[in-house]
This record gives sequence, C-alpha cells and structure tokens, in this order.
Amino acid sequence: MKPNRSASGRSRWRWRLGSPRRARSGGHAACPWFSARGTLDLASHTLASAVPLQAPAGSSKAWTPKEVVLYEVPTEPGEKKDVYRLLPPAYSPRYVEAAWYSWWVREGFFKPEYQTRLPQATGETFSMCIPPPNVTGSLHIGHALTVAIQDALVRWHRMRGDQVLWIPGSDHAGIATQAVVEKQLWKERGMRRHELSREKFLREVWKWKDEKGGEISEQLQALGASLDWDRECFTMDAGFSVAVTEAFVRLYEAGLLYRSQQLVNWSCTLRSAISDIEVESRPLPGHTELQLPGCPTPVSFGLLVSVAFPVDGEPEVVVGTTRPETLPGDVAVAVHPDDSRYTHLHGRQLRHPLTGQLLPLITDSTVQPHVGTGAVKVTPAHSPADAELGARHGLSPLSVIAEDGTMTSLCGDWLQGLHRFVAREKIISALRERGLFRGLQNHPMVLPICSRSGDVIEYLLKSQWFVRCREMGDRAAQAVESGALELSPSFHQKNWQHWFSHIGDWCVSRQLWWGHRIPAYLVVEEHMKVGRTKRMGGLVNCLHSPLCFPDPDVLDTWFSSALFPFAALGWPQETPDLARFYPLSLLETGSDLLLFWVGRMVMLGTQLTGQLPFTKVLLHSMVRDGQGRKMSKSLGNVLDPRDIISGVELQEKLKDGNLDSTELAIAAAAQRKDFPHGIPECGTDALRFALCSHRALGGDVHLSVSEVLSSRHFCNKIWNALRFILNALGEGFVPQPAEELSPSSPTDAWILSRLAHTAQECERAFLARELPLITHALHHFWLHSLCDVYLEAVKPVLSHSPHPQGPPQVLFSCADVGLRLLAPLMPFLAEELWQRLPPRPGSNSAPSISVAPYPTTHSLEHWRQPALEQHFSQVQEAVQVLRALRATYQLTKARPRGEMGPRFLRPCGKKGLAEARCEPGGQSPELGGAGWEEKQGLML
Repeated sequence: MKPNRSASGRSRWRWRLGSPRRARSGGHAACPWFSARGTLDLASHTLASAVPLQAPAGSSKAWTPKEVVLYEVPTEPGEKKDVYRLLPPAYSPRYVEAAWYSWWVREGFFKPEYQTRLPQATGETFSMCIPPPNVTGSLHIGHALTVAIQDALVRWHRMRGDQVLWIPGSDHAGIATQAVVEKQLWKERGMRRHELSREKFLREVWKWKDEKGGEISEQLQALGASLDWDRECFTMDAGFSVAVTEAFVRLYEAGLLYRSQQLVNWSCTLRSAISDIEVESRPLPGHTELQLPGCPTPVSFGLLVSVAFPVDGEPEVVVGTTRPETLPGDVAVAVHPDDSRYTHLHGRQLRHPLTGQLLPLITDSTVQPHVGTGAVKVTPAHSPADAELGARHGLSPLSVIAEDGTMTSLCGDWLQGLHRFVAREKIISALRERGLFRGLQNHPMVLPICSRSGDVIEYLLKSQWFVRCREMGDRAAQAVESGALELSPSFHQKNWQHWFSHIGDWCVSRQLWWGHRIPAYLVVEEHMKVGRTKRMGGLVNCLHSPLCFPDPDVLDTWFSSALFPFAALGWPQETPDLARFYPLSLLETGSDLLLFWVGRMVMLGTQLTGQLPFTKVLLHSMVRDGQGRKMSKSLGNVLDPRDIISGVELQEKLKDGNLDSTELAIAAAAQRKDFPHGIPECGTDALRFALCSHRALGGDVHLSVSEVLSSRHFCNKIWNALRFILNALGEGFVPQPAEELSPSSPTDAWILSRLAHTAQECERAFLARELPLITHALHHFWLHSLCDVYLEAVKPVLSHSPHPQGPPQVLFSCADVGLRLLAPLMPFLAEELWQRLPPRPGSNSAPSISVAPYPTTHSLEHWRQPALEQHFSQVQEAVQVLRALRATYQLTKARPRGEMGPRFLRPCGKKGLAEARCEPGGQSPELGGAGWEEKQGLML
C-alpha cells in the first residue's frame, strides 16, 4: 500500500551549494506558495511561469549555483526508497533518482515473468534487444538516444500488460577493443602486443572488458534502462561462442562459406583485414598533407602524377595516377576500345617506366576516355576495379606492398623494405631521372582511411574466409519488398534494396588475437578442414600431430553480432526463451547500422533459423550538436551523457580525452563558446525527455544543452505542481474510484477532458512509435492545461472553502493519470511522485508505477467533452488577447485608466477573439481599472 503523503512529517535533507560539477544540481528555490512559517498560502502566490520546451540553442546564460538536495536516508541496495517524508522544497535530480533502480531490479519488475501477474496482463509478448555497445569505453550521446527511445517503448508495453523481454548485452568489438588495449599497453608499459604471448595479451583484454563492461552496465542503469539483467550476454561468453562456431560450421556445410585469395581492405597498422564500416571515406579537394602512423613526415595526397610509358617506334602513352607507389605492380595499360587516339596501338606493347618490361595495351569498355589522358594503368593486386578488369583479361596480379605497408621483393632491391610512402617519393625521383615524369597537378579524390588507426587503407590479395551473400541477400531484399520486413522510416528501403542488389561476398576473417577463433584446422600438405572441434572436424587421426594447426585468425565482429537476436536467447539450443521471444517484436537502432548490422542479422537469421529475426525495424538518426555538426573530440562538441546528467565544470571537460596540443586548443575554444559556464546538472529524466522530443526517425538530431536544461525546468514544474496537489489533498484524503468521479464545475470537467484527450494522444503516438508527439502532448497538458489554467482556477476555491469536494478528487486524478502517462519517458520523477499519492480504496494498487496500468483511451473516454474544450479554447484565446492589450497599454493597478488616454475595443465579429484590436482615439468603458479582470471573471 502506498502512503498518503501530506505536508506533515519529518524530513531528512541536506543542502549544498556549488558550481556545476559531476553530480551537482541546479535546484530551484523553495516552492513559492509556502509562506515563511511553512504553511500553505494559496492566495498570495502563483505557480512559476511556464518555460518553453525548447530553449534557444547556444544560450550562454550563466548557471548560478543552486541548492542541492541529497537523499540521505539509510537505504540498502534493493530496498524501497523512503517515501514517508515530506517532499523537498526544490527539485533535485540526485534526490529523485536515488535508490529506485536497485529496488526495481530486486522486485523483478523488468522480468517478463512478473508481468503475467499483472491485472492488466494481455498474454502477448514484446521482445527487443539492445544494440550491444562495444566494450571499448563509455557510452556516448548516441547510445543515450537509443536507450531513451527503446526504454520508453519497453516501459509502455510493460505497463500495458505485455510480457516484455528487453535483452542487455555488450559486444567484444574485436578490432576496436584490441586497438585501444594496445594503445593502453604502449602508454603504460611501452610494449607492443607482439612482445607478449597471445595468451598474456588476451588476459589484458579480458581485464579491460571486465572494467569497461561494468562501467557500461552502470551507465545503462543510470539512464533508467529497464533491462532484464539476469539475461545479460556478452558476445564472447561461452554460450555465445558455441553459437558462433555452430553458425560457421552450418554455413560451411551449406556451401555458403569458403576460403579464397581475394582483395580485402587491409590496415597496415593493425595488420588485419577490416570491414567496410571501419573504412572512412575522406574526400580531399586537392593537394593535402596528412600525418600517418609510421611516417616521420606528412604525406601528400590529392595529386595526379603523370607518367610516360614508352612505346617502341611510337609516341609514348601518358598515364595519370594518384598511387605511384603501386607502379611496380602494373601489368598492363588499358584504353577504351572506341578511343581513336589509341586505335593504332591496339595489340601493341609498352615499356614499363621502371623496369623496362613489356606490358600489353588492352581495351576495356569500363575505361573513361574523357578522364585524364584516357589511358589507365592496371594494378590488379592493389585495386578492386583493376582486379575485376584484370580477371576479364587474364592478367596475373603482382603484390608489391606487404602486410606491414612496406615494399616487397618483387619491387627490386632498391625499393624492398621501404615504407610505401617513402618508396613513392623514391619512385617519382627515379621517373624524373629517366625522363618519364610528366608533371603533377591537383586532383580531387576520396581517400580510404582506417577508422581505428588513421592509416590509409591498402587493398591486398589475401587468403581469407568469405561468406557467399547473393542467395541470402536476395531473400533479405524480397522480405522488404513483400512487406514481411518493415523498415521505418520507409525511405531506408531504397538503400536496402540497392545494397543487396550489389552485394558481394563477405570477408569474415581477421588477423587479430581478440575475437572468436575460426573453427578451421590446417593439416600440413593437405587442406583446411572445418569442424566444431578437432575431433568433429574429421581430424581424429591427427589430434596429437604437430602437423595439425588451428587457423590463427578470428572472425569479423559483425559475424558474431549478426547472431545476437537468437544467440542471446540460447540458440542453437531449443530454449524456452527462444521459443517464446523469437523472432523479436522490434529492432530499434541507429540508421548507420542498417546495412552492416541489420542486413547481416536478416541474412544469417533467416538462413540459420528459417525465420526473420524480427519483422519491424525502427531506425533513428545521428545525434549532432546544436549547430548541426557531427560530434567530435577534436571539435570539442562531444556531449557525454554523464556530463549532462550530473553536470561538469568547464575545466574538467577540457581535460577529458587524449587530444594533441593542436586539437586541444581547437576543442578548448569551441567548449568555451558552447559551454562557457560548464554544463549544469540536468538529470536523467530531463535528458531522456529532450532526446525523445526530437523527430529522430527523420533528419539528424541536433541536441543542445539548453534543450536539456529546458526539460529540467519542466521537471521542476511537475515537481512544484505535485507539491501543491499533495498539500491540497490533506491528511485524510480518500480518492474516489475513477468511474465514480463526477466533476462539480465546468473547469473540473474541462481539465478531465483535457486529461483524457492527452491519454488518447499518447496511446496513438505510442502505437505509431512517434515519441515527439507524446512529449508534446505531455508538455502541453502539464504546463498549459494543468499548471497555467486549472491550478490557478482552483486556488480561490481551495483558499475559501475549508472542505471542498470536487477539486481535490480532480487534482488527484490529474496527478495519478498524468504521472502514469509520463512514466515511460521520465521513470524516476514519475515513481518518486506517484509513490506519494494515496491508493484508491478497494483497488489492487500496483507496487510501482513501472507496472501500473498505462491510461488508455477506452478507460477515460467517459471524461471526454470536446465541445467544452472548444469553449475553453475560445476563453483562453480571449485571455491572450486581453493580456496583450493590457501589456501594450501598460494597464496596471499603479496606472489607472484615467492616466492612459482614450481607447476602445473593437468587437470580435466573425473572425474570432484573436482578431480583436485596440486603437487610439476611442473610449472603451469596459477596459481598465483596478480589479477589472476579477470583475469579468477572467484570470489574466
């Protein structure tokens, strides 16, 4: 049973003053309708003025130190928070958010088994998995957006009575995690991973994972994510490893997985193949110098080098290239068959400008005759386009760049072992000496960069494992085309269909130490054999043979991540969770993961389970700063969720990160501009509400601190409203059953109708998964309907009547229903305030608002009075016009009508009250004078 909270009772608070810092508050002053004696004074005070939901972006108004209220009642983790004390006079996120989460978890509210006991249980299931964050570090603001959207949907389904399973997890993030641990190893010990054994290095990675994995879980809990932690999984757990091995073997046995030598994206710094998503395409407008790993001096890019290929007895053929370091690997020169400039050379041979060897001049329709000289060098071992062209013409590739980015022995002694970009300059010098250099010119280009190391990607021929994607990709494309798989927003369907119509085979092997070992074994003088173990791979006869070696490579992280929706539920075992919650009801994730993660989940899920892993996909956009810029540490505009929730001083924010001196100077200047006073404590509820207020399913989310701060003011408004309501109810208040509530005045009927209308708007928006419509509806109800109008209207009634009948019951219903409507988006504030409301007698009251019934259109439709709402809208419109007139002519009690000069009020006519105008030169006996508003019965 919930206690009846009133103004009485002892409190235990502690006040603090301070500037914005981690876990600092921006609380407001004591509630304005309490007198100095601490008694309720309704007649002489009004509610604080409304704050718009979205404050101007980039506001630099100082955040002055405020009183901070701390919850200091001794409460063991998992115990229910003490709600028998008086609400503090100031809203403080730290006070509100204390203790609730551990109680929710201990009571099992987040488990699907609990929801079967709810009175509103529907018998339906709703399952979803969190996109597993990488264990490379802390969560960023994009993760916070994901949590805010997903948790709002999950909490709504739970309050509806569905059996909800929201699966938590984290991803081992092979390349990313290995890279960050290697950096830490070098920074702390001056060691590279190759100076350790594989086993010792992996122990270091597991230590990192345990530390960062725990930090990520804490952040998810701080964000209020109502995940079922008993079902948490990690993509390198033993059970998950079984699923990965099983998937690999099944694909191999189905002929969908094979080993072959092909061109791959190669990071010379990491010495590993990497996926397309880890390749950053960086456009260069022309000549640009970049500092690259392993290069002592900057390297020039965006230059087209013209090179002459001599032809015996004919004029030379000039070829342009941005990659002169690959000249030793050239095996031909190609021209378009219809290019008349080279028709006479068809079938002739050219001299290689460095070696003098004869190269064929070939014709191919893919050559663009109007680009450059119309002749291109062909390097099949280091260019995907050239590899296709070379395969069509039977050209053998020459690999001239090694795994570490140095030149191979095929280049000759004068280049072998040189860094490829050092060799570039040496090759250009050699061309000059031989008289075959024909100049340099600016050339816009797109440079492929490894997002993990910052090095330029090389395309190398490597023996790797590949997944055949054509057949699975066709099924994925068909699923969207037929409507079996729904992508929202629908404009993503075009990208989906295009990607799958051009999909190639997927390289799934990586030359790393951290990740799932490929379940394949090399038998010397034989060939690779695949098996779940050596014994199951048909290798019984060589179990103890020194000639049997496991593949040293690991699988692409995206391979294991693609299994998450069903491996997290126990696959390949036939578990109860898999039977009950698979396929998932919904996948919600960032639109940047549509192809690399969502697409691969659909391919492998359909292939391995025979079902789509989910039937609905909800895609949100990227979070950018208030100016629309991508968030970057070097720009200094990164918003850390912890900074927003707990507050941070400017100097502390400037110290965060690992930036060099130049980047730090740029970041410092940007942060002084964007956060001149640091970031104030806003709290989790305000951050969630601000994130959900954006139309994240369309364009990018432009988030500013001022928006979150505005949402914090909204929290404060709700807090003050509930303090008013609780004191108005009094000690002995007993709420009536909702169906028996009968409004005693038009104002009571109006606010109940507005409340029912708000519930209808929220229900429709949740069904459509349009969270911004929900935040708008709730903001409008709490501020403009309840606080600005109804609470002001009932103050005289409560002040002059010792035992009013109607308003307290209506106030209770507004608080009860309004907080339940708010709970999916602001779970901490809603729980804190709802727990202090008295329970309805005879009702099966829920122990927590998180499992209380969500208000429905049907349950409140008896309160709807649209005609009455329309009449009140007209009155409110009139009040707005009259307030504007009073402000325009400065009508105050200190300046009576006689001092203001003549004026008159034009009748409204057919255009409505909004068209009323006040013009000089006339007399309006109806307007002006002290107490005029009260006489007219209007609240100005």
